[in-house]
Amino acid sequence: MALFLIFAGLASVGMATIILQNLAIRSSVPKGSVLSESEMLAGAKRTAAGRGKAPPSPPSTGFSPPLSILKPLKGLDDDLFDNLASFCNQDYPEYEIIFALEEEDDPALKVAHKIKEMYPHKKISIVVKQTDYALNPKVNNLIAAYEASQFPFFLISDSDVRVDNNYLMEITRPMEDPHVGLVNNLIRGIGSRTLGSLLENLHLNSFVIGNTALLTKFFKMPLVMGKSMLVRKEAFEEIGGFAAVKNVLAEDYIIGRLIHDKGKRIVTSGYVINAVNHYRTMKQFFKRHARWGKLRWKIVGFKYIAELISNAVFIACLSLVVLGPTPRTIALAATASLVTIIGDYWLGKQIRSAHHFAHYLLAPIKDIIIGVMWFVPFFDRTVMWRRHRYKITKGSYLIPFSDEHG
Repeated sequence: MALFLIFAGLASVGMATIILQNLAIRSSVPKGSVLSESEMLAGAKRTAAGRGKAPPSPPSTGFSPPLSILKPLKGLDDDLFDNLASFCNQDYPEYEIIFALEEEDDPALKVAHKIKEMYPHKKISIVVKQTDYALNPKVNNLIAAYEASQFPFFLISDSDVRVDNNYLMEITRPMEDPHVGLVNNLIRGIGSRTLGSLLENLHLNSFVIGNTALLTKFFKMPLVMGKSMLVRKEAFEEIGGFAAVKNVLAEDYIIGRLIHDKGKRIVTSGYVINAVNHYRTMKQFFKRHARWGKLRWKIVGFKYIAELISNAVFIACLSLVVLGPTPRTIALAATASLVTIIGDYWLGKQIRSAHHFAHYLLAPIKDIIIGVMWFVPFFDRTVMWRRHRYKITKGSYLIPFSDEHG
């Protein structure tokens, strides 16, 4: 009985976390500020219809400094052209886009050239440069683009991100305060045409966005995710620029932490960006979350256990395994699953996710998978990245695997 009460207590903490995530999203995301997935797709079609036409210059009202968008490209992400095109249709006075690649034969290079050709009125540059300066390949990809950037603010944005035309105006608002050094965004997953992409988007639209809002809104913990990261150059140079993060896996988190340690504020905008995941496979889903688990374990240490405790379904199902299928354990697992389904569904409604209620019936299965994968960092502390294997050490610092094993 005592052991069951421990499981029930931990599962209750997880269920309470789901409720708090919903409250955090409700207070973080302005009502009516999020376009539905169908509206985002319709916006992409309107953009396609108007390609090559210079839009009227938007009025320069409020704080809207010129900024540089750095886009690291590697391979063909889902809907890559439309993702990149969404940044060419911004209602913003002055900005430049710099596409960064490492190889001339990268298929994303053709897409970048097509974007530049279709939007001749935009300041678009393409930088192709291979370097071994950093162990982190994304940092290698970004260095040349950063050196080519002209403006005092720069935005790092991943190639799978799609935004509407007021994105730049929204993300720059907090920078009017000179004490703000970095602004990033909440992330919503859209697409879901395969089982792998559905599970990925369900996770983004519950655990990831919910905990980001919860920790930043209620606990005032600065969290940074590199999918959308606007940085004040002055603050970035003060921490040492890319040299400070060249050999870490979680370069986004470390950049945020270092800027925060220098006394600058980190702001998470209530503007929700879209990560397009159409065709992710189950193998890609497993590999991605195994890597994320290893990364978080090496960054937060024993605080990593909070992720397991917040997984109500996994804890409740663990009681089934340890104590056997009794009326109490079955009821606990059923309750945790029901709360998770309803809580994730309601959170999805708040961010206008396109997923139907039937999709959320998979949420308990997804949480069981994530729970099992939580243990991966304790058995494997290496990561394979672009044909190179690295060992992840404290703070997510990387060491070439061959350095330790000859």
